[in-house]
Amino acid sequence: MKKLVCKLFLFYMAAMLSFAPMTSHAVSKKSHKQLSSSHKHKTVKYKSGSRKIHHRIRARKAVVDTYDGTAPLKLASAKALVINQLTGETVYAKNTDLPTPIASLTKLMTAMVLLDAHLPMDDLIYIANEDVDHLKGTGSRLGVGTTLTRGELLQLALMASENRAASSLGRNYPGGVTAFVTAMNNKAKFLGMKSTYFVDATGLDSSNVSTAEDLVKMVNAAYHYPEIRQVSTLPSQEVTLSGRHNPINFVNTNALVRGGSWTIGLSKTGFINEAGRCLVMQAEISGQPMIIVLLDSVGKMSRIGDANRIRKWVEHNDMASLGEHVSG
Repeated sequence: MKKLVCKLFLFYMAAMLSFAPMTSHAVSKKSHKQLSSSHKHKTVKYKSGSRKIHHRIRARKAVVDTYDGTAPLKLASAKALVINQLTGETVYAKNTDLPTPIASLTKLMTAMVLLDAHLPMDDLIYIANEDVDHLKGTGSRLGVGTTLTRGELLQLALMASENRAASSLGRNYPGGVTAFVTAMNNKAKFLGMKSTYFVDATGLDSSNVSTAEDLVKMVNAAYHYPEIRQVSTLPSQEVTLSGRHNPINFVNTNALVRGGSWTIGLSKTGFINEAGRCLVMQAEISGQPMIIVLLDSVGKMSRIGDANRIRKWVEHNDMASLGEHVSG
């Protein structure tokens, strides 16, 4: 009897020892789970071949711009100029005479030169291999061989900043690209843009340069073309491309136009690495027509944030005294 009790006791002890590591592991696992759930990270899992890869993505808090227009105006854009279009007065100025690449802002000059030539807007033009961007490698939904009217290509170049559309417009100008670029530079001289130089119709080449001062002149001139005002302020447009049954929706590259809370008379954005994020607009603020030029902004939304800060600043302050509070 004593032997039986002894065997049962030994069996019980062995069983307890074997379960102890499992209990300890469970407690550890639960503790780790609680720790992970309290950590402000998300874990993303996906497969790559036969391996599972885990990435930790830090949860980002939305940044709210609390600027209300009462403090001096500070902008993220490296160069900026705000002009009252009606009076010509400078409302805000920052590094206005520094030449800088202007990216797709170039397309405003492309549009003016094209319209000055009075070419038929219903002529059919095709996208050629020469229109493909081999400089920056940007893509396009306008495949080689796509045929659209000159008017449709102008619309896509201004509203959606389609590089192939702009390229094809310059290529089909009387005398070709060389004559078109010459006309662009002649137009710049005519407008008094002394620090501006163009080498292509798209703005992909960083040799397209200008200053904030010159761009105010270009925007003011472009505003007097009804076609540019109309097309550049369309939020979106569906276009049926050759070979496709369903139309493709192209959207305006300016989020402020798409948002609808601004009164915008003309708009154009631009971006290449050398130029940073750029934005020019003619917009009504506090009942006054303003020309806004924002150049070389680093953050993706900085130019939009700058524009909103400008509006708050103008709306909060007396228009007559704004020039006295310019703060670059």
